[in-house]
Amino acid sequence: MTTTKVYIVYYSLHGHVETMAREVQRGANAVEGVEATLWQVPETLSDTILQKVKAPPRANDVAEIRPEQLLEADGFLFGFPSRFGVMASQFKAFFDATHELWASQALAGKPAGVFWSTGFYGGGQELTALTAVTQLAHHGMLFVPLGYTFGSGMFEINEVKGGSAYGAGTFAADGSRQPTELELQQAFYQGKYVAKITKKLKNQPLSS
Repeated sequence: MTTTKVYIVYYSLHGHVETMAREVQRGANAVEGVEATLWQVPETLSDTILQKVKAPPRANDVAEIRPEQLLEADGFLFGFPSRFGVMASQFKAFFDATHELWASQALAGKPAGVFWSTGFYGGGQELTALTAVTQLAHHGMLFVPLGYTFGSGMFEINEVKGGSAYGAGTFAADGSRQPTELELQQAFYQGKYVAKITKKLKNQPLSS
């Protein structure tokens, strides 16, 4: 059986999405026959702005991805922080650069999930995911939501928890809050869940 390739592509300014992405990768790699790789989208902010917002250095063990490299993957998980209820502009700029892939519909039929970080409850825990689906739809990708398959963790109300039926999520608050154990468990689960579906679709391709 050939290897199923899952690309986890993310943008993280203060590290919250990166933490989630690494857990998503662990979950995807837990599926036999799956090779999950982390990628970062390019930064668009200047060094001056990054210093002013006190952004930590970008991960030096995660390469930047070019749009054409998406062709190599069988499935995806895209992660990003929220900006006014939509994905951060850095990630949107990356999607904007995929116009040639869109023109040829080269990514059509490939499964994709999303995960995210927002500041607070009103920051777009569902809206950020919902608006991201438009990018997938125009490429013909198959959006893979979690639904309520994560089980009892979906119904937790005694602690602050990000995520929804659309995918895994976390809250950054003022930047000091880090993903909780439950949020990381959901990220791991999402990676594993999407990887299983990607593997199944790869081995049972749609008939023409």
